[in-house]
Amino acid sequence: MLTYDFTPMLRHSVGFDRIHRLLEAANARSEATYPPYNIETDGEDAYRISVAVAGFTRNELDLMLDNEELTIAGKKGDNTESISFLHRGIAGRSFSLTFNLADHVKVVSANLENGVLVVDLKREVPEELKPRKILIETHPIKDFATKAKKMISEDKKAA
Repeated sequence: MLTYDFTPMLRHSVGFDRIHRLLEAANARSEATYPPYNIETDGEDAYRISVAVAGFTRNELDLMLDNEELTIAGKKGDNTESISFLHRGIAGRSFSLTFNLADHVKVVSANLENGVLVVDLKREVPEELKPRKILIETHPIKDFATKAKKMISEDKKAA
């Protein structure tokens, strides 16, 4: 197993703790295979996570969003003691799936139907972070020295 030390890369950075946690989690995490799930996108800003949760009721499922980390957990009650199986093909074990969400991705809704839990997500970038067009003006350009002198003379008048 390969391990990576990201400390040298983050030694001269401030405020990138989330990236460091993501890299460490990706390095340590083994791929979850139960329950099966799909991640879909419309190619723009909408996403959907579909999880096959056959045999789970709404009360046995839990969705938690904490610090841009979505956790989907299923806790199956142990009521199979009275059932005698000839074949058991539907796994009814507890699980936990964790998804790291990008900045500004919000959970819109969650729906359980026909044994599939569907979680809809949407990226909602605030207006101040969206690209914007800058108006190009046409007036004489003054050098910085003239501009600074004008600001100093206005400060003297204000005093």
